[in-house]
Amino acid sequence: MALQNLPIGIQNFESLRKDGYLYVDKTEVVYKLVTTGRYYFLSRPRRFGKSLLLSTLHAYFDGRRDLFEGLAIAGMEQKWDKYPVLHLDLNTQKYESPGALEEILDNALSQWEVLYGARESERSLSLRFLGIIQRACEKTGKRVAILIDEYDKPMLQAIGNPELQESYRNTLKAFYGALKSGDQYIKFAMLTGVTKFGKVSVFSDLNNLKDISMRKDYHEICGITGAELQRDFGAYMERMAAELDMSVGDVTVEMTRLYDGYHFTAGMPGIYNPFSVLNAFDANAFGSYWFETGTPTYLVHLLRTQNYSLERMSDEYVTEDVLNSVDVASTNPIPVIYQSGYLTIKDYDPEFRTYRLGFPNAEVEDGFFRFLLPYYTSLNPVEAPFHVQKFVQELRAGRPDAFLTRLKSFFSDTPYELVKDLENHYQNVLFILFKLLGMYVRAEYHTSCGRIDMVLQSRGYTYIMEFKLDGTAEDALRQITDKGYSLPFSTDGTTVFHIGLNFSSETRNIEKWVIRLK
Repeated sequence: MALQNLPIGIQNFESLRKDGYLYVDKTEVVYKLVTTGRYYFLSRPRRFGKSLLLSTLHAYFDGRRDLFEGLAIAGMEQKWDKYPVLHLDLNTQKYESPGALEEILDNALSQWEVLYGARESERSLSLRFLGIIQRACEKTGKRVAILIDEYDKPMLQAIGNPELQESYRNTLKAFYGALKSGDQYIKFAMLTGVTKFGKVSVFSDLNNLKDISMRKDYHEICGITGAELQRDFGAYMERMAAELDMSVGDVTVEMTRLYDGYHFTAGMPGIYNPFSVLNAFDANAFGSYWFETGTPTYLVHLLRTQNYSLERMSDEYVTEDVLNSVDVASTNPIPVIYQSGYLTIKDYDPEFRTYRLGFPNAEVEDGFFRFLLPYYTSLNPVEAPFHVQKFVQELRAGRPDAFLTRLKSFFSDTPYELVKDLENHYQNVLFILFKLLGMYVRAEYHTSCGRIDMVLQSRGYTYIMEFKLDGTAEDALRQITDKGYSLPFSTDGTTVFHIGLNFSSETRNIEKWVIRLK
């Protein structure tokens, strides 16, 4: 029996259902949304199914019973009333000037005014929106459903441009204010996005939104659960296993390692990235599909401008207030990085009400550091994978001099603006390299009191490295001996290299290294 086509890139519920694509049934939670509340906000990473969720809600409020046959909601909903729907997608524009946002809002309002009329006195975008809501209700006799997709796209693209972001903030704050002013005319409203801007941002006056982003009862609203993977994709896993000459169990393990692990609240099972899962089953191959769609450069901008220590990303602790909102004036990159899907909740301490964050899975961790490497070194994106490959080959061949010569090239011609904090820059570059090498060799990395040590093991070789800043390579080598760093490897049968390196703040590079074969 032929398998259903997989809905890669399909975000329209009607198209998905009419054309016979596979649909992971989320309609039970859709019914809960529409029957237990009125105003909602949901934050989820990109490519996680937010647009399809809003399209499903659009079909529901449009009374399209035919599209829901065979789904959970078909046995729950009895009326299937039709409501006027105002559906706005802010993902369709590049926001590079104040006029870009006004243009897309004006276009949407103009289309709705054709249906529901306009008043000459309604000159501002917010007044036009409020007038449309009122007239849509009065004309149809039904209150309005409002669906706004990627509400935060303009704000995100303006990170790093305070004036432009302030302009977008003022426009959106007034525009979204119509949701509160027009309450008597509104049946349902839902805003989705990657981030939640708080405090002085677009939500400061919109206090009637129920934020379900970290609610346990809505944890599974987007993405694919383990149970859904087994229920809906069993045949696809069998096909993939046959194609790759693997067992179904091995395919499941690899899918979990690469694409599972998203936790949007503490104590809940992991969620699989739906975009990566669908692409893997479609191609019958494991790959870095989520990252191929592009990683926003504003994340790198935040990390670099704040001199953030990348090592913290593997074990970052934050409070719920920090996790749940992005302040436009904040210098902390973690909330944006978490809400963008590059970090997820690993644990929760109820006593101190703190969350421990980390990378959700191997696809994100490996992809993130591959993406960062060209931004922290002189390498371009084409060269970077080649150098990582050569590093691994040199380590496996027992060639530390070649490895260190290549490492030195990582710090050559580094733009001055990248190294405001020289020591932090060195540590970040080494940590990126350590993470990438760790996919192929055993790697351990530690920092203490400003000093760095790294241990790499591969195919019969162990490399113990100590780094100094404006010291001497000899002192670094001596520390390896004095501290007994090689003792854990004395009986493992590998050839052990002791390597001391010194970085110079004057040259902004490795000044010297000394190698001793133990």
